[in-house]
Amino acid sequence: MKKFIVHIALIIISAQAFGQILPNFGGQRAGLSTLSFLKNDMNPRSVAMGGASVALPGDIMSVYTNPASVSEVKDLSFGVSNYFVGAGANQGLVTAIIPTKSASSFGITVNTLNSGAMEVRTEFQPMGTGQKTYANNLAAGLTYSKILSDQFSFGVTMKYIYEQLAEYYNHTAAVDVGFKYNTDFKDLSFAVMMQNFSGSSSLSGDEREVDFNRSGMSLDNYTVPNVFKLGVSMKPVEVGNHALLTTFELNHPNDNAENYRIGAEYQYLDLLQVRAGYKFNVLGQRFPTFGIGIRHSIGAHPMQINYAVNPTNYLGVQHAVSFGLSINKMERN
Repeated sequence: MKKFIVHIALIIISAQAFGQILPNFGGQRAGLSTLSFLKNDMNPRSVAMGGASVALPGDIMSVYTNPASVSEVKDLSFGVSNYFVGAGANQGLVTAIIPTKSASSFGITVNTLNSGAMEVRTEFQPMGTGQKTYANNLAAGLTYSKILSDQFSFGVTMKYIYEQLAEYYNHTAAVDVGFKYNTDFKDLSFAVMMQNFSGSSSLSGDEREVDFNRSGMSLDNYTVPNVFKLGVSMKPVEVGNHALLTTFELNHPNDNAENYRIGAEYQYLDLLQVRAGYKFNVLGQRFPTFGIGIRHSIGAHPMQINYAVNPTNYLGVQHAVSFGLSINKMERN
């Protein structure tokens, strides 16, 4: 047990030191994409491990983290998660995975964000006009994943995306494509993924007439926040009932600096997981992330509860929680 604690402490200390010297190349692209809710990590296991999740073993949240891992889930599974963004905004995710006999699986995701009621303010009424406005976002996805060999799998998710800001709205689509290669050496896995691959889109609606100290407004096109991810995971230590899973991930977003993430997960039997992670070169993320996972069962059906804490510089401490349930001994269709 002491060795596991020392491993995690060394990872966090070295992460903080390296994060201070890594250059911020690409940071000048910040703010160039829209639909930023797509960048929020809806998998608490991933949040706790610093977001280094593209190569993790498949579970109910793989529909979100890497569609190639969905085919590793052998039972009909359902999951829900919630991400407490801050300032009263919450983002929720509902997932389902349906395996088949042909070594392939289907997945469904519904990802929503609601801002809550916001005061309408003007130059002459900065304390509010008495009216309320809302921001709503939705991304609904359909996933297909298939095992191509004993070691190689791929997956693709087609997503419909809707955005509504006051009286303006936007409809667009995006694709997630992932590949994963598993080895038999210490559960070593390699994965790549292109997340939110799409073109540009813009809001639609009647443009407001502005006649006070402004020439008007326009609705411009902006890109969807796509990210290229490359990751690896393995279990370097397995002793009796104890194991340590480590992950590393490189992220190359189209709207910000390239960044790196590392994570570690201590596992006791198949019952308890304690997690920690760190993000290099991510503005506003100077602190490590933490989390815990508990596996149990409801009757004969496996259950998973995950919780994560993400301390940030500007948005305070963000929290994420999820619940997953698998239907055991299901006859595959």
